[in-house]
Amino acid sequence: MFARVWIPDPEEVWKSAELLKDYKPGDKVLLLHLEEGTDLEYRLDPKTKELPHLRNPDILVGENDLTALSYLHEPAVLHNLRVRFIDSKLIYTYCGIVLVAINPYEQLPIYGEDIINAYSGQNMGDMDPHIFAVAEEAYKQMARDERNQSIIVSGESGAGKTVSAKYAMRYFATVSGSASEANVEEKVLASNPIMESIGNAKTTRNDNSSRFGKYIEIGFDKRYRIIGANMRTYLLEKSRVVFQAEEERNYHIFYQLCASAKLPEFKMLRLGNADSFHYTKQGGSPMIEGVDDAKEMAHTRQACTLLGISESYQMGIFRILAGILHLGNVGFASRDSDSCTIPPKHEPLTIFCDLMGVDYEEMCHWLCHRKLATATETYIKPISKLQATNARDALAKHIYAKLFNWIVDHVNQALHSAVKQHSFIGVLDIYGFETFEINSFEQFCINYANEKLQQQFNMHVFKLEQEEYMKEQIPWTLIDFYDNQPCINLIESKLGILDLLDEECKMPKGTDDTWAQKLYNTHLNKCALFEKPRMSNKAFIIKHFADKFKMLPELFQEEEKAISPTSATSSGRTPLTRVPVKPTKGRPGQMAKEHKKTVGHQFRNSLHLLMETLNATTPHYVRCIKPNDFKFPFTFDEKRAVQQLRACGVLETIRISAAGFPSRWTYQEFFSRYRVLMKQKDVLGDRKQTCKNVLEKLILDKDKYQFGKTKIFFRAGQVAYLEKLRADKLRAACIRIQKTIRGWLLRKKYLCMQRAAITVQRYVRGYQARCYAKFLRRTKAATTIQKYWRMYVVRRRYKIRRAATIVVQSYLRGYLARNRYRKILREHKAVIIQKRVRGWLARTHYKRTMQAIIYLQCCFRRMMAKRELKKLKIEARSVERYKKLHIGMENKIMQLQRKVDEQNKDYKCLMEKLTNLEGVYNSETEKLRNDVERLQLSEEEAKVATGRVLSLQEEIAKLRKDLEQTRSEKKSIEERADKYKQETEQLVSNLKEENTLLKQEKETLNHLIVEQAKEMTETMERKLVEETKQLELDLNDERLRYQNLLNEFSRLEERYDDLKEEMTLMLNVPKPGHKRTDSTHSSNESEYTFSSEFAETEDIVPRTEEPSEKKVPLDMSLFLKLQKRVTELEQEKQIMQDELDRKEEQVLRSKAKEEERPPIRGAELEYESLKRQELESENKKLKNELNELRKALSEKSAPEVTAPGAPAYRVLMEQLTSVSEELDVRKEEVLILRSQLVSQKEAIQPKNTMTDSTILLEDVQKMKDKGEIAQAYIGLKETNRLLESQLQSQKRSHENEAEALRGEIQSLKEENNRQQQLLAQNLQLPPEARIEASLQHEITRLTNENLDLMEQLEKQDKTVRKLKKQLKVFAKKIGELEVGQMENISPGQIIDEPIRPVNIPRKEKDFQGMLEYKREDEQKLVKNLILGKCFLHGPSTWHPAQELSGVPLKGWWFGDWGQGFMKHNTSRQNEHCLTNFDLAEYRQVLSDLAIQIYQQLVRVLENILQPMIGMLEHETIQGVSGVKPTGLRKRTSSIADEGTYTLDSILRQLNSFHSVMCQHGMDPELIKQVVKQMFYIVGAITLNNLLLRKDMCSWSKGMQIRYNVSQLEEWLRDKNLMNSGAKETLEPLIQAAQLLQVKKKTDDDAEAICSMCNALTTAQIVKVLNLYTPVNEFEERVSVSFIRTIQMRLRDRKDSPQLLMDAKHIFPVTFPFNPSSLALETIQIPASLGLGFIARV
Repeated sequence: MFARVWIPDPEEVWKSAELLKDYKPGDKVLLLHLEEGTDLEYRLDPKTKELPHLRNPDILVGENDLTALSYLHEPAVLHNLRVRFIDSKLIYTYCGIVLVAINPYEQLPIYGEDIINAYSGQNMGDMDPHIFAVAEEAYKQMARDERNQSIIVSGESGAGKTVSAKYAMRYFATVSGSASEANVEEKVLASNPIMESIGNAKTTRNDNSSRFGKYIEIGFDKRYRIIGANMRTYLLEKSRVVFQAEEERNYHIFYQLCASAKLPEFKMLRLGNADSFHYTKQGGSPMIEGVDDAKEMAHTRQACTLLGISESYQMGIFRILAGILHLGNVGFASRDSDSCTIPPKHEPLTIFCDLMGVDYEEMCHWLCHRKLATATETYIKPISKLQATNARDALAKHIYAKLFNWIVDHVNQALHSAVKQHSFIGVLDIYGFETFEINSFEQFCINYANEKLQQQFNMHVFKLEQEEYMKEQIPWTLIDFYDNQPCINLIESKLGILDLLDEECKMPKGTDDTWAQKLYNTHLNKCALFEKPRMSNKAFIIKHFADKFKMLPELFQEEEKAISPTSATSSGRTPLTRVPVKPTKGRPGQMAKEHKKTVGHQFRNSLHLLMETLNATTPHYVRCIKPNDFKFPFTFDEKRAVQQLRACGVLETIRISAAGFPSRWTYQEFFSRYRVLMKQKDVLGDRKQTCKNVLEKLILDKDKYQFGKTKIFFRAGQVAYLEKLRADKLRAACIRIQKTIRGWLLRKKYLCMQRAAITVQRYVRGYQARCYAKFLRRTKAATTIQKYWRMYVVRRRYKIRRAATIVVQSYLRGYLARNRYRKILREHKAVIIQKRVRGWLARTHYKRTMQAIIYLQCCFRRMMAKRELKKLKIEARSVERYKKLHIGMENKIMQLQRKVDEQNKDYKCLMEKLTNLEGVYNSETEKLRNDVERLQLSEEEAKVATGRVLSLQEEIAKLRKDLEQTRSEKKSIEERADKYKQETEQLVSNLKEENTLLKQEKETLNHLIVEQAKEMTETMERKLVEETKQLELDLNDERLRYQNLLNEFSRLEERYDDLKEEMTLMLNVPKPGHKRTDSTHSSNESEYTFSSEFAETEDIVPRTEEPSEKKVPLDMSLFLKLQKRVTELEQEKQIMQDELDRKEEQVLRSKAKEEERPPIRGAELEYESLKRQELESENKKLKNELNELRKALSEKSAPEVTAPGAPAYRVLMEQLTSVSEELDVRKEEVLILRSQLVSQKEAIQPKNTMTDSTILLEDVQKMKDKGEIAQAYIGLKETNRLLESQLQSQKRSHENEAEALRGEIQSLKEENNRQQQLLAQNLQLPPEARIEASLQHEITRLTNENLDLMEQLEKQDKTVRKLKKQLKVFAKKIGELEVGQMENISPGQIIDEPIRPVNIPRKEKDFQGMLEYKREDEQKLVKNLILGKCFLHGPSTWHPAQELSGVPLKGWWFGDWGQGFMKHNTSRQNEHCLTNFDLAEYRQVLSDLAIQIYQQLVRVLENILQPMIGMLEHETIQGVSGVKPTGLRKRTSSIADEGTYTLDSILRQLNSFHSVMCQHGMDPELIKQVVKQMFYIVGAITLNNLLLRKDMCSWSKGMQIRYNVSQLEEWLRDKNLMNSGAKETLEPLIQAAQLLQVKKKTDDDAEAICSMCNALTTAQIVKVLNLYTPVNEFEERVSVSFIRTIQMRLRDRKDSPQLLMDAKHIFPVTFPFNPSSLALETIQIPASLGLGFIARV
């Protein structure tokens, strides 16, 4: 491996290359290989023959301190800064005593309060470079050495000087605190808008460049708390008021005024656009991108108001500034070459005179004339147009300078403190070396100041080197360094540039040419630092330490003369007499002397004062570097960086360090690092002698090192040589280890392969043997199978043939039998047919014969009847016959009449007989009719039989046809049957396949249902767990916020009380008739609580005992802020308490859902039992009161009234009895209702849900067909819908709650904004009006409180009146009863015995407490009161009469906090509970007190633990890591020395804490919370140190941390505290240690890191990867591409952008309720408490 070198490059300044050939003396060319891959022949300088700079080993690149580099030169410094800035994103680097700060042009999260806390109290070399480390070093040295300090911040415009100074002041304000609670840093920052508006301007390099230097002294008192500040300014660039270069602007205030010209209050200024004024349009760039000048003007005015500049003063300032703008527009007209004039009624000059309050004519005259004063006379001389223009510009610059100084003085007044200053730290924010194409006098003064500062810096560095050498007793050798004194002499010595310039300015006719000639004659060719340009006879060049500086004499004289007021004002009169800003008036002689002081003289004096101040302090240097001119974030321009490094003295520091012994090691560090280069015999007991012996062998040249008292000093390059020897030794050891391990691995691999081969052979041979045996078995089996198969085939063939023969025979015999059967059947049927036919024929012949005979008889009888009929008809027609018949008829009529009558009688008899006969006839007729019908039926049957014969014949024919058809159909049916059989078989097979598929589908559905049920169960459980976790997190957050607010509230309350006392003492306005109490006291004013009396006593005592201190000016704005903050905190505390209760209820509800029903049932029963006990106790109390009342009435009242039969007695007894009966009834109703509820709950069976996977699985297994599966699936969908609806309803309820909370937050924000507006309005008022407004606010608030109290008083009055009315009613009833009783008493008894009213005495309790004391001992009790076991209070119904009667005050056990707390009380404790007093609000008070005690305990533990957390530094596993080379800023050694804390120290301390907590009987749950908090502190502080220390981010340190954490985990296991959550608090530290140890190369590694480091934020992961530093050459740095891959993978992770963990974070504490095993009645009061006056009841 060849050496690597640096070669110059015009683009990159320095380029890295590698030697391809060793260099030999005399070589003129070096063969190099560049990093781009090209080869180069580098020619050496023939004159100097200097070799290229060697490059440092990669292990040293990126060091915190540049002096730790082995090779110290410009390219090494530049490369180290670039690597830290670009690759590691680190902007701070030490260079010896200098902190180099590179402007990142990006906001970085490294300035928070957590970072300040991390750097507080640390040594400067222990942490990574930071501006806070420099500030901490200055603060510690001020406190330790009792010496003032200075922090010198320098750099180019835009390099970040002001920001660095601001952060330094913020550090002081945060660490030290403020004695007056008025943050000085905030006041200084409040002045920034003013100072930036009047002192900053846009330049080509910076949009907000400070054009003046300032030195801020921050004052501290004896306790090193900030008490005030003072600002000194240097060299305001006045020329910018009248001239700006291209692309530059004037001071911001002018453009802010022009942008606000339209405001009503600015109308009188008569301003316009910035382009309309000569002084603001020369640069051609009136606007700055992203800056609103109108808004900036508002900020400036607000800052003026905050600093106490009233509106009138502000308008005066704006009038002067507007006048300067109008003065720039004043024009001159030439009369001749020596005189000029101003046009009459010139508008700009008129406006200027109106604004400044001067006479127009006088101003015109003195702008065009000049007054020359000699020893005897005074001359007024006209001046030319050019001179008049210069005089106008000089006047403008002079006015602006005076105004600037006045504002600075006013800022200092605001920052001034009346307390005596003990020490101070100065912060110097000053410009760096500047050079432009055209340089003004300001640039000359700037570079002059930088020469002085560089000289002081060089002397300080030289002094430190000398002190270090002397302390280590090393021979001192003179170090040659650049001396700035010749350049300083050239400028400020006698006949120097400034003296010659002053002399030339005093000459009446001094010109630029004469001054240039004087300079040439005095210094040219005599001073090596003074040169003359070739192409100019006026300009000159000064060689500064940083660069050459070219100046034109005309610019010098203009600047020098611009300071003289005589060129702008006339005799003694000033144009500023009417504005608040007035110049100092004095006698003419004094003014003349003052006028002789030029700008150069004044600046030289102020610079000498600054150098005296700096020399009297201990300086600390911060050099700000501007990485590029385009303000690109994290972009490094090597050319610009090298220019600034050369200009700011960093390279000079490097050169001074490199000239001596830059590398320094303690003996222990050297031994630990280079132990590998030593043999065992070289190691002695004396480390110092061991190191000497080894170095003499390793480095033969003894001049390359020196042995100091405690350190070894090395020349440049020697550490690199030792590192090379160490790397070679480690490489050889690694090669040997690798050789051995590889041989072992190969042998192991060979043996493994041998065993594998033998095993394979064994298995193959066994396999072959098994195959052969299998073949033999198969052959034998085949023979046996063939024998049996052949036998089976023959037997089967025989059986088939036999079966076929039998079948044929059976079919043939059946055929013959069937034929024979059919023949017999046909013959039998033929006989039957013949028989039927013959019978039918005989019957037919008989019927025909009978019909013929009957027909003949009928015909004959008809003929005979006809004949008889004819005879009768003939007889009837004959009359004679009638006459014959009627002879003697008349006689006979009578006879006949008689006969008729007789016959009628007979007729009647006959009719009866006829009726009888008719009945008989009818019956016979019916019988005959039936016979006829029967005959007809038989006839019809005969006919039917005849028809049947015919039909049978027809049927026979049809049957024959059908038989033939049936036969044909049989054939078709058989064919169809065969076809159907085939189809059926195919259908059966298809059905079987479908059944198989359905079974498979069923199984699939069952499986899907089971999986879905499991998924739903898991999803629901996961959601439930997530919601529970979220609720717990929200609850913890709310608890944490509440407890933090409680802590801040208590602190602000104390401060508020102090401020009230201070205000009372300072204002001294007592109010004798009114004493204000706290709001919590006023709310309980109606109750005679001891707590309120105690609070009032505490409120009185400090005011009476505190001595009157010296009055300090009250900061009313701060008082109002704190007062408003206290009110807001009270409201926020109440809101947080309500929200905390609501969150706790949600958590309880979620936990109740998770629990099973039996516990819930038990909780209900327990609640019911509590209610029952409450009712029983209440009933018991009422019965006791009833008995006591009866007893009292019987014993103490008048016998007449209280007799059992008395009316009053009966009324009272009836009322009491009714009350008792009503209570009994209520009790029975409650018991009945409770029993009904219990029975109903037991009757209702809990429904099975779909989340029960086991029941669902059994149901699925019971399903047999597809329908059940479908039903189950539908049911599952319904369940899903139900669950979704429930989740949506819960989500809607949560959204409603969130919306309500947002509404509350919005209302609080509006109230907060209103209060802030009111506060801002008050703060804008002058001090007198502000005090009046604050008093008015107090009066309003007290009025509101009084109104509230009056409302409460009115309510109480109403209650009292109501009770009085009831009392009157009862008294009236009793009086009526007494009157009725008195009527039964004799008049004598009335006279003898007076009427006594009924007296019902108040019931006295058996116990009002367990402890008692008297009223006069109350103050003693207050002083000795111990909260925690008893709460002292007056009787529950105390009134002033009791104090007169000597009734002692009592104390109660806290038995009535609530029903949940009374569950474990004894009966005696329950008797001592307060009855008429509600302790709910005091429960909250004591809960807050417990929280404060817990937080105080945590803070005490933290203060003890914090210095012991040595997990990073202490190497428990010795030899794992080695110490890398360090620079001048030595870090604390990681080797455990005597007196240092180790891991054992922290374990011993943890054991001590745990034993103390156990001995004091602390609750185990509370112990777990304390241990969790302690482990969080250990993990947070350790991780923060890791993130802020680049040298700790290595593989070996990761192993050390992991081992130390495992020891802490083992301690947790020993104490049975693994479930306390303490291990989880160490998870970020564990993951950070793992991150240091894992591979960091491929994408798989990135994925593993992202999944592993879930407890670390993205910023922390990236920070650790950026800080990862190899300790040995075998480790590799993390590539930038890998870090970008990590960032890309983590871009979607939503975590906090905060880098450090909050080490001050305190977890919310919860206090579990565990009843005490000790009862109050058994407790003895220790005598040490001084409570002997308390007696037991």
